[in-house]
Amino acid sequence: MRVIVGISGASGIELAERFLQRLPNNIERFTILSENAQTVIQMEQKDHLGEVFQNSEIGAKTASGSFGCDAMIIVPCSMNSLAKIACGIADNLITRTASVMIKEQKKLILAPRELPLSAIALENMLKLARLNVLIAPPIAGYYTQPDSIAQMEDFLVGKWFDLLGIEHNLYRRWGE
Repeated sequence: MRVIVGISGASGIELAERFLQRLPNNIERFTILSENAQTVIQMEQKDHLGEVFQNSEIGAKTASGSFGCDAMIIVPCSMNSLAKIACGIADNLITRTASVMIKEQKKLILAPRELPLSAIALENMLKLARLNVLIAPPIAGYYTQPDSIAQMEDFLVGKWFDLLGIEHNLYRRWGE
């Protein structure tokens, strides 16, 4: 399986890092960093990102349907990126790759990180949901009774893995 991870904006970047850290080794990963995310990630020198592309590399292989990726998640997904995707604006690698995922009818998950949500953001999310884009914001699930932020992050990553069909044991399921 090939998974693209777009990281837009700096707020919530820890969730993207945790997602990539928890991704099983047998899954091929490609990471696209926005300019702000790139600064933070490079300073921390993470080695679990897989092949990394700059958001300005509009011609990178992830921007082509013939590359053949199975899924993409954008975490965190800024309202700017979400709006561009909803309107078909593909002016950087994250939005171009998301556009490819939609046209190829591949799984695309957006994890918006805004609170509260404006009517415009909600309309954009509805438009994307009608195109089979999965809107999966990082919303806490307290039924797992987490003891730490790390356990809550594992819950969120586990929910995204569920959407991608990736087996895991990152959280206690309901009724277990």
